[in-house]
Amino acid sequence: MSEPTMFEEDLPETARVTRAVEAGGTEVFETVEVPAPSPGEGQLLVKTAAAGVNFIETYQRSGVYPVEYPFVPGTEGAGEVIALGEGVEGFSVGQRVATTEAATGTYASHFVVDAAKAVPVPEGVSDEQAAALPLQGVTAHYLINSTYKVSPGETVLTHAGAGGVGQVLTQLLKAKGARVITTTSTPEKAEIAQAAGADHVLDYENFAERVREITHGAGVPVVYDGVGKTTFTGSLDSLAVRGMLVLYGGASGQVPPYDLQDLNRRGGLYVTRPAVHWYLRNAEERSWRFTELFTALTEGQLNLSIGQRYRLEDAGQAHTDLENRRTTGKLLLIP
Repeated sequence: MSEPTMFEEDLPETARVTRAVEAGGTEVFETVEVPAPSPGEGQLLVKTAAAGVNFIETYQRSGVYPVEYPFVPGTEGAGEVIALGEGVEGFSVGQRVATTEAATGTYASHFVVDAAKAVPVPEGVSDEQAAALPLQGVTAHYLINSTYKVSPGETVLTHAGAGGVGQVLTQLLKAKGARVITTTSTPEKAEIAQAAGADHVLDYENFAERVREITHGAGVPVVYDGVGKTTFTGSLDSLAVRGMLVLYGGASGQVPPYDLQDLNRRGGLYVTRPAVHWYLRNAEERSWRFTELFTALTEGQLNLSIGQRYRLEDAGQAHTDLENRRTTGKLLLIP
């Protein structure tokens, strides 16, 4: 057994959480005091410094993805370890950690995470950076290193280049020596995408035709598409023969049922629908991705864009802004 690291009376009795009481719009959110979570065997109790807001949580709140209500969203966050569960090794009280795999919701003042799914935050990385990095950083990392491994000199298309994932994707792709074409919805967002390093920034209207022009008719070997419904056909139209469409999100809605024979007609294309948990299968994979991301951050090869910060009580506004595509960069909740 591990020795106790905090006296029982030092642990918080309650935690403040924002939760959805039922499926619906942002009006279903409430912020309340609940009994504080306790770390079980192999777990850490973390005092939240910041929590990430992500599209999947809008699906869970609205009922697109079924969850059990009342539901506290969030799996991404960073903060200070304030208690260790039995058997935990390699972590200590007072240490800063980050995760995108929290065991309890991170829209909260405190959360619990399995020690095996937390990573230490190195010096030189702020709490807000640590909270902003995990999901978008790991997503960008697995997309270009594992789902489709991009090689130097390749031209790729990404969507929503001013978004959190989009900006990280562009920077990591440029570090690999790729040429990046991206899309944005406004001139202001186009400037953000250009600042991230994109070689070509297009608006969404007729983007596939422009991609063909830029690639002299060949198309691109891969499209990274987190928009979904409204870009799906254009993304397919942008691909080269045997190209791959990596559909990693659905910001505009879910793609309707699709005739797979169409992939044959278009040139033997591939479509895949990945998710983060399939790319954090073990400690080695988790360490590889976070080590490279933190190194890129501390060495200045990666700049994180934190778009808006909201109070825990304003999680509904964060969801509204995200769903209406009013945001650039990462959204954070600050308890």
